[in-house]
Amino acid sequence: MTVDNKPTINTKPLVVIAMGVSGSGKTTLAHSLGKRLGIESFDADDFHSEQNKAHMANGRPLTDAMRLPWVQSIRTHLQTLSKQGKSCSLAFSGLRLEHRDILRIPEANICFLYLEGNKELILQRMQARSKHFMPSSLLDSQFEALEVPKEKDVIALNIAQAIEPLVAQAVEALRNRKLTP
Repeated sequence: MTVDNKPTINTKPLVVIAMGVSGSGKTTLAHSLGKRLGIESFDADDFHSEQNKAHMANGRPLTDAMRLPWVQSIRTHLQTLSKQGKSCSLAFSGLRLEHRDILRIPEANICFLYLEGNKELILQRMQARSKHFMPSSLLDSQFEALEVPKEKDVIALNIAQAIEPLVAQAVEALRNRKLTP
């Protein structure tokens, strides 16, 4: 069922969250899925305070106390969109179960796409990108903070493939769960 041409099930909007450590391809997947599904996409990094960005740019990982207001602001945004009947895709690290739980809003059908890959591949990707506040020196802290998702609303995707096959795999997995038409 769709409402205003946006994927929904049981009249609830769909929120697809591409998650994983920095450099795993969350933003690329979230934006590609948004285009493919015809829904808005956005990046959780845009919700970080300038203080948090500066902290990470200086090579220091965020504390849980620094992450919580960031996650809460994302939740509020998701709730606003969902109450408007709008589906979306989101690039969000989702390293901690607690943070994933905060984004499991009752107003939407939530599905996490866990982008998993080996540290060497992700490090190569991080070193190849430019103009990002997250230095590759923080990759180890990302893996240390990661609580590998095992929840029922999580679909694991191997990032050792090009973006188009990855998007196709994600769309097929969403269809199999009856989350998209």
